[in-house]
Amino acid sequence: MSAPQRPELGQVVGEAEFSFSRDSLVRYAGASGDFNPIHYRDDVAEGVGLPGVLAHGMLTMGAAVQPVVDWAGDPGRILDYQVKFTRPVVVDAQLGATITVTATVGAVDEATARIDLTVMFDGQTVLGKAQVVVSLAP
Repeated sequence: MSAPQRPELGQVVGEAEFSFSRDSLVRYAGASGDFNPIHYRDDVAEGVGLPGVLAHGMLTMGAAVQPVVDWAGDPGRILDYQVKFTRPVVVDAQLGATITVTATVGAVDEATARIDLTVMFDGQTVLGKAQVVVSLAP
C-alpha cells in the first residue's frame, strides 16, 4: 500500500461513530477474555460504585483508532498509540452507547504525523491525550 498523503497541521483526517450494545460487550469479552462482570451485569457494576455496565476500555480504545487506520491505509503504519482513560462509556441495556471520534493532525514532520483523537460519549471526552503516531514513509 502507498503512504497516506502528507497531511496539514490541523487537518481532520477521519471522523466516525461507533455504537456498542450489551451484545457487543459480550462478544468483546469472549474475544478478549475479559469477563469482568462490570461489563455485563448492572448489579455488579452498581455494587462497586459505577453508574452502570461499562464498555471495556480496550474496546473503546480499539474503535477510536479505526479512523486513523482507515486514513493510513495500513495498520502497520501505526507506530505508537497512547490514551488516558478519563471517563467510562456506560452502555445502557436498551439504548446502548455511541462514541464519536474525530482524528486531527496535531504534528507532522518528514517521516511521521501525530494524529490527535477527540473521543466523545454523551457530550464528554472519554479518552484524554489520545495520540496516534503514523509513518508517512513510502
